[in-house]
Amino acid sequence: MSGAGGVRRPAWERVPLLVLGFVALFTGMGAGLARLGWPMPEAAATAAALHGPLMVCGFFGVVISLERAVAIGRPWAYLAPLLAGIGTGAALHGLGAATPWFYLAASSVLLVASLLLLRRQPELFMAIIALASGCWTVGAALWAAGAAVSALLGWWIAFLVLTIAGERLELSRFMPPSRTGQRVFVGVTVTLLLALLAWAQPWGPRLFGAALLALAAWLLRYDIARRTVRQAGLTRFIAVCLLSGYFWLAVGGAIMLAQPLAPGGGAYDAALHALLLGFVFAMVFGHAPIIFPAVLRVAVPYHPVFYAHLVLLHASLLLRLGGDAAGNPAWTRWGALLSALALIGFILNTVLAVLRGARGAARQRATSTTR
Repeated sequence: MSGAGGVRRPAWERVPLLVLGFVALFTGMGAGLARLGWPMPEAAATAAALHGPLMVCGFFGVVISLERAVAIGRPWAYLAPLLAGIGTGAALHGLGAATPWFYLAASSVLLVASLLLLRRQPELFMAIIALASGCWTVGAALWAAGAAVSALLGWWIAFLVLTIAGERLELSRFMPPSRTGQRVFVGVTVTLLLALLAWAQPWGPRLFGAALLALAAWLLRYDIARRTVRQAGLTRFIAVCLLSGYFWLAVGGAIMLAQPLAPGGGAYDAALHALLLGFVFAMVFGHAPIIFPAVLRVAVPYHPVFYAHLVLLHASLLLRLGGDAAGNPAWTRWGALLSALALIGFILNTVLAVLRGARGAARQRATSTTR
């Protein structure tokens, strides 16, 4: 809906759905810190076993579903973030048996919405994004059927990685990859899926790691960020986020390729957090100034302080992975705490940017009124 003069009004009706996602984010962060021995509020401490599902399904499930619902423009599509939020509520109220089913329902709605968008726009990038939604659905279905999270985590990693890769592929239309480059991208995606199907085999996760390494190389070769990093302001910040994220994608893939992943081991912790913190959240930091205006219709003006939470994120991961490699639990614990502070810093800096944007818009309206 537009206001006077064609200025779009903020979409505040979407805020409650976004709040559900941030409830999962904060609880998931607390649950992860509780697992490492940090004292946390009871709600987070009792959810320690649900750290992964809260972060992937509770937070990213809501955020990605909400963005997709805005894109499709159909009221029923908002069921996906709502159901994911209800799943988080079920998890936090001790309804553990119902939680996977709510997340499964949310992922199914997202999959239908993604397939409808693919029908509207039958392009390779939309096929990848729809495939990513299907990966979330498969993982949620396996969890609902009783599988351990460690056994299905590859599907959820693929959900996030392929969603990001599909979105970057869409933007590569401004610097189109060659026909060979497109074929390589498809080959990497197929390899990723084969690895998921063979996850129970000793070579499955290693093949998955090799595919992630290849994807990181592809993104570094073809992403437009290689050129936009030479610009200034927000454009450069986004490019720095992307390129640094691709580094962590490569690190996570290399660890998975080189070492077997035993839940609870150092390699397992390092690989998952290189991917889900280093890669995925670097993408979130870079895309937030674009996503928030699209979803909430609020301005998020760039400020150099954005680099603070990005640098802290990378520094904390270096400390955490150093602890994993050296067998030093203290480094791992402090790295995790600093990562949580980086995410909180990101949220605070984004909120402050929105307030600056609102004040700027108010001044602009006041100026135009007095003319």
